[in-house]
Amino acid sequence: LTGCTKSDTDRCATVLTTAPSDEVALLQSDLSSRGINATADSRGFFYTITRNGDSTRKPKVCSSIKVSYTLRLMNGTQLEAASNQSFLLSSLVAGWQEGLPLVGEGGFITLYLPPSLAYGSTGHGSVPPNANLMFQIELITIE
Repeated sequence: LTGCTKSDTDRCATVLTTAPSDEVALLQSDLSSRGINATADSRGFFYTITRNGDSTRKPKVCSSIKVSYTLRLMNGTQLEAASNQSFLLSSLVAGWQEGLPLVGEGGFITLYLPPSLAYGSTGHGSVPPNANLMFQIELITIE
């Protein structure tokens, strides 16, 4: 038998990151100008759920997940895409940790993330600094 240590509990704790109001306002304006109708989350991101998936099998921060996803800038420019990729949810950006549990296994969600819930002021690879991002994510399985 094994138990959770304090570090396991801390690592798997619910993410409580909230985007600053100025970032949220800019993202909301960006969505509106593009005619995108998305649901606002109190933590500062927006989302649309295309398919809910299995409501009894939703990921937690410490879950290993297998996903297919596309990352785009808000102007539609595709920066990255991958199929059947496995990740530990806790190793991904805060917006994924907060948004992906909104759908169950087999679900499909589009997350609209402000910089502080994505790659921030430094950017990452092809993602420019301070970018609002759109992730289209299919949650294939929780491993």
